[in-house]
Amino acid sequence: MDEYIDILTSEGQLTGKIALKSDAHKHGWFHATVHIWLFTLNKKILLQKRSLTKKVFPGLWDISVAGHIAAGETILASAKREILEEIGLEIKKSDLVKIGTRIHQVSHANGIQDNEHHHVFIAELKAPVSELKIQEEEVADIKLFDLSVLKSTKNLENVLLSRFHDYYVDVYNKILEYLKNKTK
Repeated sequence: MDEYIDILTSEGQLTGKIALKSDAHKHGWFHATVHIWLFTLNKKILLQKRSLTKKVFPGLWDISVAGHIAAGETILASAKREILEEIGLEIKKSDLVKIGTRIHQVSHANGIQDNEHHHVFIAELKAPVSELKIQEEEVADIKLFDLSVLKSTKNLENVLLSRFHDYYVDVYNKILEYLKNKTK
């Protein structure tokens, strides 16, 4: 789905310009996205299988929920909206724990230039997976995996991308730190 997004500087500052997401990808303009990794207290991670109609990484098991921040939208509002749209889950802003922002720059074979600032969150999944409702245009399936999948992506086919292994390990460590602090 094409939507208007804010154009950023390479440092992540607003430029005051907006553009369609397709134009930002065509021209390689920096913009912002949200990544939300949902986990359970028994060390499971929810992954989504990307729809086969997605322009990048179709059919890949990937981040629990991710999406572009709409023009004028706040980061937290975007995270809440994407979670509701993609898996039908309402979540409180206070349940979202921001663990960082990462710069992502990838040129895809289909011409898409991803120059993005990913605002990365973790959140405890408190609802059973059976109660979640996927957005079929975006998501083919959702499933709980053992949290260790984030450290072992190099050996798995179609589950995450080994080239982003360091990113996944960082998320894994942040979730473990969160769980450790929660049980104190």
